[in-house]
Amino acid sequence: MIRRAVAGETENRREGGASRRQLTWYLFFRVLFIILFLTGTIIYQLHSGLDRPHPALPYLYLLAGLSCLHALMSAIMLRAVRGLRVFTQAQIAWDLLFATGLIYVTGGIDSLFSLLYLIIIISGGIFMTRREVFFAASASSILYGSLLDLQYYGYLPQLGGLAFPQQVSESDVFYAVFVNVLGFFFTALLTGMLVDRLRRSEQALERRTVDFGELEELNRTILASIGSGLMIVNPRGRVRSFNAAASRITGYTLQEVYDRKVRELFPGMGVYDGGLLPVSRAEVRVKDKHGGLRTLGYAASMVKDPQEQNLGLLVTFQDLTHLKAMEGQLKRADRLAAVGQLASGMAHEIRNPLASISGSVQLLMEDRNVSEENRRLMEIVVREADRLGNLLTDFLVYARPNPPELVEEDVSALLDDLVEMVNADARFTFVDFSREYAPGGRMPVDRRLFRQALLNLLINAAEAMGGRGKVLLGLDPDAGAVYVEDTGPGIPAEIREKIFDPFFTTKDRGTGLGLATVYAVIEAMGGSVELSEGSAGGARFTLQIPRGES
Repeated sequence: MIRRAVAGETENRREGGASRRQLTWYLFFRVLFIILFLTGTIIYQLHSGLDRPHPALPYLYLLAGLSCLHALMSAIMLRAVRGLRVFTQAQIAWDLLFATGLIYVTGGIDSLFSLLYLIIIISGGIFMTRREVFFAASASSILYGSLLDLQYYGYLPQLGGLAFPQQVSESDVFYAVFVNVLGFFFTALLTGMLVDRLRRSEQALERRTVDFGELEELNRTILASIGSGLMIVNPRGRVRSFNAAASRITGYTLQEVYDRKVRELFPGMGVYDGGLLPVSRAEVRVKDKHGGLRTLGYAASMVKDPQEQNLGLLVTFQDLTHLKAMEGQLKRADRLAAVGQLASGMAHEIRNPLASISGSVQLLMEDRNVSEENRRLMEIVVREADRLGNLLTDFLVYARPNPPELVEEDVSALLDDLVEMVNADARFTFVDFSREYAPGGRMPVDRRLFRQALLNLLINAAEAMGGRGKVLLGLDPDAGAVYVEDTGPGIPAEIREKIFDPFFTTKDRGTGLGLATVYAVIEAMGGSVELSEGSAGGARFTLQIPRGES
């Protein structure tokens, strides 16, 4: 659209057409010239000390009044007229007649105003084609030559009060006509050449302006649609540009980061340390506008002007948070597979001797001759053997969970049953439960595995709170989410990536398989486990189960 508009204007100028704005200025300067002319005439009259006005003054005033009236009418017509070329030609024709009349009343061959023809020819060259400029020069020659010929042969009418030279020699007329006509055409030739060159320069400039405009629009579109964040840092270490992707990644708008120090916004990003630092590839963990941690991969390169002067640093960055989370999940899955292979090879080898030990000790305990001290030692052996058996069972559930059987279950009722069950457990004596779900919430889950995952989360919450606090249970069947939130101290950021690893625990008597088992069984059902900070500062675990096709 811009190209068509500029191309139309360019074509109009190529053909010698004038714009309405140019013609408006032309009419303005015409009136300004007349006012200056009259002012100069009046001042001359006053300073000359003449007893009576010059006889030509009334005619000059008449010509000036007619020209001003014509300019006013032309200005009014300019708003509605469509044929600007014809309008322009009419203005030039009027100016030629005005100049001829001015020369006539100021003495004909003795008049100094023949130079007005040159000004009119130059003005015509600005608005018209080269051919039309030569027409204006020809018309000037005809009008001026006819005026002098009439004066020479005595046919020029004598206006009242005016006196024309009576004796005009043939050589004077010929010389005046020759010099002025030569000047008219020479002026037309030079004006045409200069105006043509000016128009070509304007056309080239307009084409380049269009190209720059399109490039600027293209650059703006690319910056707005590119997926990577782009940031320009000036030599003083302040942010000067921030594209839409950068705002989407960090949450900051351009207005919020403009002219702020890059070290203040992203402290760990090593792109400025008293000077700009190009970086080929690096990663950094930063906080977004809302306080969330994000992992950014970034690179930085210098931006230079055509004179190779540094303008700043272009920093490109991508949000790697999701990729890092996926990488962690893959590593965890690899560890799970390795542990599963180990468990399948050693489960029977451990369980069989353990069962033999436990059974043998129990038989020895039935002997009446066993002393009380030895009996207590045997009870310890049996108890620890049972604990090892339970640990092995948990380990096998984590390492090799049975294939889930997903069925639409009433998860609301399952949560109610769990609360009733744990209320009878001494570990939950001083734990209050809050429920954020409506009855009848159904989700596709394996009831046994899902119940085990939820029980592990409840036990973990009670232990984290030291047996005192509140546990919030929530359910959103439409989103396929169940969450468990406690009022404990929460989980420090430095260990959040390790809590799902097997055998990692912060408890003195913990096995490190509770949360690992939760992660394993939910992953077996095709879901995911997300850890976040609860509303009361504790930990919030969200079990996300994908909805099956209805």
